[in-house]
Amino acid sequence: MRVTNKSLHESIVSQLNAVSSAMVAANQVISSGKKINRLSDDPVGLVSVLNLRSSLSNLDQLERNLGTGRSWLEAGESALSETENILSEARALCVQMSSANVGAAERSNAVEVVDGYLQQILALANTEVGGRYIFGGTKTNVVPFIFSGSAEAAYQGNETPFSIKIGKQTDLPVGRDGERIFGDCDIDWSDPGAGHDNVFKTLMDLKNHLRLNDAESVRETLTKLDNHLDTVRAVVSDTGAKVLRLDTKEAILQDLKLGTRRGNPRLKIVTSQRPS
Repeated sequence: MRVTNKSLHESIVSQLNAVSSAMVAANQVISSGKKINRLSDDPVGLVSVLNLRSSLSNLDQLERNLGTGRSWLEAGESALSETENILSEARALCVQMSSANVGAAERSNAVEVVDGYLQQILALANTEVGGRYIFGGTKTNVVPFIFSGSAEAAYQGNETPFSIKIGKQTDLPVGRDGERIFGDCDIDWSDPGAGHDNVFKTLMDLKNHLRLNDAESVRETLTKLDNHLDTVRAVVSDTGAKVLRLDTKEAILQDLKLGTRRGNPRLKIVTSQRPS
């Protein structure tokens, strides 16, 4: 079959147009640093990239959650460790003030010291992280403990600790139910006559015992302080275990992020910077 000059010309023009389009596309890839700039460039590849970006976005959110959890746990551990130190000092003071060699004047002077302990623990129980209270359960925007009109510390939080998501179906409590820490868990709270024998009441009672020069009652306060110390120490230990859990989760997360990026070169091309 004879090829006419017209057909040959049209074929050459078509090939030149194709080469020109390919050069334009190549220049766009080089100038933008992205292999896919439009849906038509690679529809199948684009879907894959969007899925990968979604996965990385989820991993980034998880990383932020872990950072928040670490901040809460570290702040809680610091506050509770300081509370433990203060309660230990209060206990040492009780031992000293319950001695028969101590007089009324010395016990009276110790009232101010105990009041200082009380104010310090109240401030620690109302510890904040980023403007949110860590010992108020999920009521993170409410001050957990306030002194009521009856001179007792009232708990305003709830019993559900604030949690973060560390996996698709896994939550980790990083906040605390302050009432379970700063209160006596052995008390029957449904019994109105049981009273609120929490840390604050223990210290306020101790002030009264010292003021009244009641050495025997001061000595009996030791048992309550020991109970509070046991509770605080148990929570500090639990906090340490949760921090280790976060460490493990963070290591796994970094491996996942690194593996996702290494195993998907198309994603690298799409999100890479313009070459120098």
